[in-house]
Order: sequence, then C-alpha cells, then structure tokens
Amino acid sequence: MYEYIKGKVMQITPKNIVLDNNNIGYLLIVPNPYAFKKGEETTVYIHQYIRDNIVELYGFLKAEEKELFLKLISVSGIGPKSALSILALGSVNQVYEAIESRNDTYLRKFPGIGPKASQQIILDLKGKINLVENVLVSGKLEEVSEALIALGYSKKEINKILPKLDETENEATLLKMALKLLTK
Repeated sequence: MYEYIKGKVMQITPKNIVLDNNNIGYLLIVPNPYAFKKGEETTVYIHQYIRDNIVELYGFLKAEEKELFLKLISVSGIGPKSALSILALGSVNQVYEAIESRNDTYLRKFPGIGPKASQQIILDLKGKINLVENVLVSGKLEEVSEALIALGYSKKEINKILPKLDETENEATLLKMALKLLTK
C-alpha cells in the first residue's frame, strides 16, 4: 500500500500526471492535473485502486483530498470517476459541509451524481465527518500538525492554534510556537 510519493512532475495531461521518483515514472490519475506544475518537485498522496483486472494509482495534492476520495468510493454506487469529479470541482470543506447539512442540490451539480447518488452519499457519510478535524493545512503547517498528533495532541486542539502560526517560519520554529500556544 502506498501513502505518498515524492517526485518531479514530468508530464501533465487532461486526466493524469506522470511523477518521476528515482527514475520510475508513476502514472497518477488526479482530480485536477493542472494544479501541478511540470518540472516541480512535489509530494502526491496516493491510493492504489484494484478491481477485477483494473489497477490504477490515484493521486492527490493534500491528504484531506485522499481521505474524502476514500470516503466517497466507500459509498454504494460511487466509483473513482464520480469521486474524482467531485474533488475536481468542489473543495473538501464544501463537500463535507454539503453532506452534513444534507444539501443534495450541491452534490448533484457534479458530473455522474444524480439525485439517488447524492442521497446515498448523505445517508452513508452524514455524521461520520468531523468538520473541525478537516481544517485544510498545507506544507509546513501539515508537517507541524502531524508532529503534534504524534506528540498526543488532538486534531481539534491543533486546528485551534494553526491559524495563529506564521507560515514564513521554518518547521522547527513553527513547532515551538505551536507547543507554546498549546501549553497556555
């Protein structure tokens, strides 16, 4: 099982990217290939999808996107293509909010999601998502958040202090600042 792959984006097409890692090119199906920059070193969160004779790698810029993708494909009748269309056009927090508020009109705007599928998503996922735990963080803040989780702090505690941190600082300084805020 793969968690992520760090590498250089070598090719971008309308449906996927090729990520080079140690001279191996991984073909990754992604929600929005144009969010990546050719030639840029990046970390892509991975899900390996295996069904019958299909083996595909799906890639995501953020761990939160991968988490939502996994929740969506666990819903009866929602496959990877439908889940990708939701991720390509909607933000993670907007989708979570639509599920929690039972806004099936929002969910039906995505290609491949009709009234039946939107109701099934709400039925299967409502109440299983904690919006506070899904505050979007990026780069350095994500690393600091993961370090704090490893130290035993809850996501709820961490998400309260993340907006107070200065992202221009390095990770070590950010971690020290976060610990000071958490111990107050």
